[in-house]
Amino acid sequence: MRAQGIIGAVIMAIGGICPLLRIPIIGNWNYFDLDQTLAITFYVVVAIGLLGAFTQKAGLIKFAGWAGIALVAITLVGIYFKAHGSFGFLHFKKLVNLAAGMVKYKWGWYVILAGAFILVTVRRPKVAVVSAAVPAEATV
Repeated sequence: MRAQGIIGAVIMAIGGICPLLRIPIIGNWNYFDLDQTLAITFYVVVAIGLLGAFTQKAGLIKFAGWAGIALVAITLVGIYFKAHGSFGFLHFKKLVNLAAGMVKYKWGWYVILAGAFILVTVRRPKVAVVSAAVPAEATV
């Protein structure tokens, strides 16, 4: 459980600095280029996952995984609406879709989701009950 939580949180942290968007002329953007508040929130979620891994709390690790997935979904929806809203001054729907289509999603999202999936699949270790054997009475 501990190793799986650490690996998942580290993969999520690496995914946050990978390219997430490709914007023409500007280049690739990661979480900090998208929005600083979202990036700080994302890395707080990663820190919660690491904290859960080091304290061996499976519930905290799973919470970090689900929170990471929710944050990615919110970010993707926000990017979609921001890209389509930024070109609202164009009066032709095809031109808006063409301009918004120039914003491309990159492979960093897969890295983040892979780390979150690792965190979500953490299981609590089963406790093995070992009973003490009662020695047989010695008869002489």
